Amino acid sequence: MSAISGEIPDPFPTAGSATRPNAAGDVMHHIFRNFIESLSTAPDAQGFRDAMAEAATALDLSCFAYLSMPRQPRSNPTLIANYPLAWTEHYLRCHYERLDPVIIRALRNPEPFEWGLGIGTMGDSKLQQELFAEAATFGIRYGFTVPVHDHQGPIAAVTFAADERLPRFEKRITEHGRVLQLMAMYFHAHARRRFDCSREIGGVPLSPREFECLEWAARGKSAWEIGRILGISRRTAAFHLDNAKAKLGVHSICQAVARLIASGATMDNPTA
Repeated sequence: MSAISGEIPDPFPTAGSATRPNAAGDVMHHIFRNFIESLSTAPDAQGFRDAMAEAATALDLSCFAYLSMPRQPRSNPTLIANYPLAWTEHYLRCHYERLDPVIIRALRNPEPFEWGLGIGTMGDSKLQQELFAEAATFGIRYGFTVPVHDHQGPIAAVTFAADERLPRFEKRITEHGRVLQLMAMYFHAHARRRFDCSREIGGVPLSPREFECLEWAARGKSAWEIGRILGISRRTAAFHLDNAKAKLGVHSICQAVARLIASGATMDNPTA
């Protein structure tokens, strides 16, 4: 279920199906469809956070975290969560993703799993035990983690967490495990398209915004026009274009555009 291959299945019967959803199924269908719609229109990381938080809350699961591992060595992972900000900042600053036994297990095994005190996956080393103790002070003691793997291997993990191992939490995980897996897959698929920083031109990585601005420049748009299209200022658009030039080692936008065209790289379905 956690491997991405082809189309992600719809967990609910369609109108023409022989099996008609019951009342609970109708509610789940509504939650799931709202979640997908919110992801599709989310403009930024905050929008992604709100989409998952709303769906998780509707399922009586208040805490979640999405961690996507970087493709480039020494790069930082992408973390979108409604955990306490003090914890997520500390987690990233300390590079706990390299130590976290939950993430280590998620990268090794594609099957979803529960973790927490008395369940396992707490780690054997003193540092790992200290990590869990720190997390507990922020109300993160138990969880259900969905690894996300593709044909290239492990790439991300989505966790739904709780402060206590309550029967209600475990019941929700048991009842909605399949939907939570699909939510994790959809979330990662949308986040990867939106935040993937692996845009390269001739082996030179650009940020998504730098690449996007350069793509529009290749279409003959000025910095002012790019700003209008992307909802940013002309100065900000020019800033990203200058960064792209510097990274590519060229002196003009025309030269940068020539490098872009020669590389064959394109932006995903740009629209004016």
